[in-house]
Amino acid sequence: MSDGGAPIHADDRIANLDTVRGVATLGILAMNAVSFGLPGPAYFNIDYAGSGTWLDRAIGIIGEVFIDQKAMALFSLLFGAGIVLFADRAQQNGRRPVLLSLWRNLLLFGIGLVHAAFWVGDVLTLYALCSPILLLLRKRSGRTLFIAGTACLAVSAIWMTCTQVVIDPSAELGDYWLDERVSMSDPVGLAFIVDYGGRGLGMMLIGVGLFRTEILQGTRPAAFYRRLALGGLGVGLPLSIAGVVTHSLNDWSGDVALIGAVPNILATAPLAIGYTALITMWNQRPTTWLHERFRAVGRMALTNYLVQTMLGLLVLDGLFGFGTLGRAQILLFVVGVWTLQLAWSKPWLALFCFGPVEWLWRVATYRRLQPIRR
Repeated sequence: MSDGGAPIHADDRIANLDTVRGVATLGILAMNAVSFGLPGPAYFNIDYAGSGTWLDRAIGIIGEVFIDQKAMALFSLLFGAGIVLFADRAQQNGRRPVLLSLWRNLLLFGIGLVHAAFWVGDVLTLYALCSPILLLLRKRSGRTLFIAGTACLAVSAIWMTCTQVVIDPSAELGDYWLDERVSMSDPVGLAFIVDYGGRGLGMMLIGVGLFRTEILQGTRPAAFYRRLALGGLGVGLPLSIAGVVTHSLNDWSGDVALIGAVPNILATAPLAIGYTALITMWNQRPTTWLHERFRAVGRMALTNYLVQTMLGLLVLDGLFGFGTLGRAQILLFVVGVWTLQLAWSKPWLALFCFGPVEWLWRVATYRRLQPIRR
């Protein structure tokens, strides 16, 4: 294409990226829905609220092991890949890739600020703030990017461990772990920010590395992805389980609130990579209607992410009342939204080139009206 602002033809899309992004978009709702319906500490502390029955508690533990932070990690991998893909295509089309990408992500920062005004868990602002680092390092080797991303995760784990050692848990954990009415202390807040930012940036850098080594594109043999899945799950699952066991054996005490999160932090990258490999193996199979549905969700990831927040706040907070539902009931809401987004994304894209928010973002990026109807 000669015009960098033109819609990407279906033949030019990387189907594997759309598939992985679709799974990540739906997966991140399973994380965020807890925050839509339960008090802040319940997001980290399964024992705090929403776990009144054995089923609620089982759902919380399963989510902690398999989904918590891993879905965001998948989302982050894809965002990192999207940064370099956009910049590469802009350069191929004779545009200034860095300036255009910075402008595009400044707009994303604005979208994130609006989103954050309604819900504190926004991730778009973090992605936008990290984008200059990704642009700076986007042409580095896969090895360098993997090392840099792993270093970010290591800093997060070390920081959490050190913070646990120096704080008084009963007085400082506050609305992070113990009491939604009491603000966490500055050291705990800083540890949260370092963890949030470190994991996000780290996984984005790893995502750029996976894209540069042509792993995310899904073009390698199935045997490669099988080995990658076994390695990622073999390392990540024991670590993630160890974190839950640490908390459970200590009755979700504040004494291990931060240090108990460390195994989960270390599990984030291998599990996200393992999940990516599994999804890629599925994507390499002959295309079915379900492949098409997940890809459509991925192509409208920004719209679907924002709609999830809107529905979560309207239904779990507004309709049922904040803090009144258990985790099993919240899971029913999650499955309902999954069904809705799998159902509506493909018909929308059959009529339009982009999701509605993606189109508005694109118009603002190129500062001229873009085609939307097919």
